[in-house]
This record gives sequence, structure tokens and C-alpha cells, in this order.
Amino acid sequence: MRAKWIGLLIGLIVGIWSCTSKDTAPPEPEAAEPASAPTPAAQPTGGPVTEAAEIYKLRCAVCHGTTGKGDGEAAAALDPKPKDLTTDEWQSSVTDDYLRKIIVRGGVAVGKFPTMPAAPDLDAKPDVLTELVKYIRGLPK
Repeated sequence: MRAKWIGLLIGLIVGIWSCTSKDTAPPEPEAAEPASAPTPAAQPTGGPVTEAAEIYKLRCAVCHGTTGKGDGEAAAALDPKPKDLTTDEWQSSVTDDYLRKIIVRGGVAVGKFPTMPAAPDLDAKPDVLTELVKYIRGLPK
């Protein structure tokens, strides 16, 4: 019983943390060259693919593990344990829409446990959410 409460507490903490994390970039450093010097073409950085990978590493890997096996640092204290996202059985049992729903609304929204926190901020970032689903789909590879 105590382990269940600890798991629930960890899930709530992760959920609160994921809802309050900020997506702000650090300020750009000042250029060392004079303003009149030509600057090279800017390389694309960030974007939905990069943001989705970072979100997985910061929010999802805590429980699901960096490789999606359900062996993240918080997994030991959770009951039930996080899903192994890499199995063919699990991958074929869920749709992309289901993944979007459980990511944005949390486990309770799909009849699962509240230890799967919601990430409502991603509802306003459909491109990032799509890339996060692709990231999860790519874990078994």
C-alpha cells in the first residue's frame, strides 16, 4: 500500500513539473565581431523534432526510461509499472490518436492510472505532439 502511495506521489510530482516547465531559450550571446561584419547563414536549430525529443527525455524518460522499456528512475516506485513502449504487442495495440490523448490528458482520460501525468501544454503544439508520437513509435527501432 505504501509503494502505491509513493508511486502516486511521484506521478503527481512529475505531472505538476511537466505542466509547469517552461520552453524558453537562453538569450543569444552577443556577437564578438563588429555589427558590419557579414554573418554566415543561420543553421536551423530546434523545431518540432528536436523539441519532441527533449520533451521525451525530460518528461517521459523519468518513468518510461530513455529507451522506452519502462525502466526510468521513477519506475521502481510506481504501481503499476510504466508500459514498455518498445514491444510490438503494445505498439500495435494503440493508435496515434490514443497516444496524443494520453500524452495531453494523462492516464485518467483513457481509463488508466493517474500516475501517467497530463501534458496539456502540448495541445497548443500540434507539430511537437505529432513528432513526440513519431518518437515513441520509433523507440523499438
